[in-house]
Amino acid sequence: MASEFPQNHFDLFRLPVRFALDRAALDQNYRALQGEVHPDRYATATSAERLRSAQMAALVNEAYQTLKSPVDRARYLLHLNGVDTQEETNTAMPADFLMRQMEWRETVEDARAAADIAALEKALDDLKREAAEFETQLHTALDEKNDHARAADLVRKLRFLDKVRDETELAIETLET
Repeated sequence: MASEFPQNHFDLFRLPVRFALDRAALDQNYRALQGEVHPDRYATATSAERLRSAQMAALVNEAYQTLKSPVDRARYLLHLNGVDTQEETNTAMPADFLMRQMEWRETVEDARAAADIAALEKALDDLKREAAEFETQLHTALDEKNDHARAADLVRKLRFLDKVRDETELAIETLET
């Protein structure tokens, strides 16, 4: 087991500190690290070694969850650069995005009320496409332009999309059962 905690989640998985991510490398390094630090491997070790193993296993899990989520990864990169995304305090959004929010919510609510799973699935596909576009913009803002203000704005937008996507998935699941 490594003797020191890594400087950041990217170092832990031996990945470059950037938004664009090799997901296969992340997954492979995660499995390798889990095997190395899993508490079961330290069942007969000293209490200090068991504690260290548990701490490292928790860190590996937290880091993996953070890096595999585009929103969390962007938020984490901004944090590493001293940028607060202000998700709780800055709710200002451009008028066109606010209109899209209302349209998405109305579409989902109408489809839920009509028990129209096909319409909910289409809405979900639309939300995923929109999120993918924002993720592409995040890559540009973070990796190419170092535009932290733009990236923070995109994180706030993606956070909203994630909420609507979760609501849509729940509505589909509820209607299917």
